[in-house]
Amino acid sequence: MNITIVGTGYVGLVVGACLAETGNDVACADLDERKIDGLKKNVLPIYEPGLESLVERNQQQGRLKFTTDVPAAIGSADVIFIAVGTPPDEDGSADLRHVLAVAEQIGRHMKRELVVVTKSTVPVGTASKVSAAVAKHAKYPFHMCSNPEFLKEGAAVDDFMKPDRVVLGVETDHARSVMAELYAPFVRTGKPIIFMDIPSAEMTKYAANAMLATRISFMNEIANLCERVGADVDHVRKGIGSDARIGPSFLFPGPGYGGSCFPKDVKALVRTARACGVDLTVLDAVEDANERQKHVAFHKLRHCLGGDVRGCQVAVWGLAFKPQTDDMREAPALTLIDELLEAGATVTAHDPVAMHEARRRLGDRVAYADTNYEALSGADALVVMTDWNEYRHPDFNRIKAALKQPVVVDARNLYSPGKMKSLGFTYTSIGRNGA
Repeated sequence: MNITIVGTGYVGLVVGACLAETGNDVACADLDERKIDGLKKNVLPIYEPGLESLVERNQQQGRLKFTTDVPAAIGSADVIFIAVGTPPDEDGSADLRHVLAVAEQIGRHMKRELVVVTKSTVPVGTASKVSAAVAKHAKYPFHMCSNPEFLKEGAAVDDFMKPDRVVLGVETDHARSVMAELYAPFVRTGKPIIFMDIPSAEMTKYAANAMLATRISFMNEIANLCERVGADVDHVRKGIGSDARIGPSFLFPGPGYGGSCFPKDVKALVRTARACGVDLTVLDAVEDANERQKHVAFHKLRHCLGGDVRGCQVAVWGLAFKPQTDDMREAPALTLIDELLEAGATVTAHDPVAMHEARRRLGDRVAYADTNYEALSGADALVVMTDWNEYRHPDFNRIKAALKQPVVVDARNLYSPGKMKSLGFTYTSIGRNGA
């Protein structure tokens, strides 16, 4: 098929590269000339394992191209995916200006019958708005489809190539047939393609992310309670995760969720509900709990340092909101760093892949270390904020020798409290015995 992806951000780039990998001719269109010029040279604007080689291979073989000529890309398509950003407005609702602008472009420049797919995360009712915007200018039939993405940053290529499920909201047999054919190569192992009405597909994406965010906030609150009553959240997590009704995923406590999806999507779902006169009390609490949790690492560090961090130098390991990505949107590390600087501390930071993004966001407010051990030099304490693999089994003797004080705040529960105590560290984590 001839596929056009409008938008070369995280979702659009992954979708385009993966669809090209299965033999489709894919044009990824974007108005950002600098980004497109880089992509033509296989310089990606994001870090995602496996994506660079996928882009390079499919460009070399002529199945994947990048262009700023959006009208031409629309005119050549059989299927168009809208994958532009939907940033939150001040009230938390999704900003659909870019989505609807693309829809009008589709109507003006389409040259044949086609399927229009909303891939961006959009509130219920957006497809109807997109359809109306296309219809204002369309001279050919078109068929709407909602195809929400379920891509985890750090595992997005595998998630697309080997999905748990493909959700497709369609309203015509033509859209159903075309999309079933397009996704057939990805579900050969028997994973389901789930067809449904478009509003249900739009809701499914938000509901899924809200559920996962709820699990995270729930476990963080349980972890905080464990500390007060002398329980160990690691044992509790295993005990409840072995229940088949609950399962083990998304039960690890930490410094709060971040990234491009959970914070934005929970806010947007709450905003949609309020507009409909519905109170989502649980999700209001999820948001509140997450905001509180982002401050826990700072409070623990301040306690370990005697109640005052003024004049202290703090090493921070991990800046991205999770490992295997350079995404720092809503990252808990940003909250910690802001609190440290405001309290009069200095910060030396390290992250395996997010240093460029950190410099863009933080400038010269912090110092940057080339290695995680370099960040420790002269520091009064270490705070671990992202569970990168290279932080999981460090040289503890080297850490202790480099720090002025053997203080470690482990916001990801990577280390054994017993071992850290035996090595002479002042150690604290989230919700565990001796935390």
